[in-house]
Amino acid sequence: MEIFEEKLHNDLFQYLLSMKEVDQHMPECPDVEEKWEEIAKAYIPDGIREFQDYPSASLGWMMYIGMAVAKMWDTEWEIYSKIEDLYAYMRDKRGYDSMDEYIREELLLLQGDDYTMLEKVVGECASRVYNALMRQHIEPGTKAAFEAFVACLHQLYLFGAAMQLKRMGYHMTKM
Repeated sequence: MEIFEEKLHNDLFQYLLSMKEVDQHMPECPDVEEKWEEIAKAYIPDGIREFQDYPSASLGWMMYIGMAVAKMWDTEWEIYSKIEDLYAYMRDKRGYDSMDEYIREELLLLQGDDYTMLEKVVGECASRVYNALMRQHIEPGTKAAFEAFVACLHQLYLFGAAMQLKRMGYHMTKM
């Protein structure tokens, strides 16, 4: 599964770099990275349930969550870091189906072209990851399928955070 996740990472990195959504050097933000496991555990039941009918949403929502956590880290981390279940906090604002809109509108404060452009970028990333997952020909419902799904979510979360950190002016450059 490590090789699969590495391929996902490389594909997303090249795509987002070409779109100027990430820098050549990926950011390091341990606070956001440390929230991954907690968020994944909370998200996976919803993500798996939605995956069969709405795979792009199931995958893409995790990218929005990564962006939201990075934004929370930048603004009010003292408050947000103490919320017991950040995923449920975001989901319950408008429900799972509208979580993307909540994050773009209320947390990232996007509107107009920025709102639409982010929707397209996240949609493309989710589509790329879904296609890579389907090319693995993993039997649904197996341990391998679960591990591959989690690998997809992990990369989308990390790249969502990286995109948001760049958008907020955090650039990782050699000193």
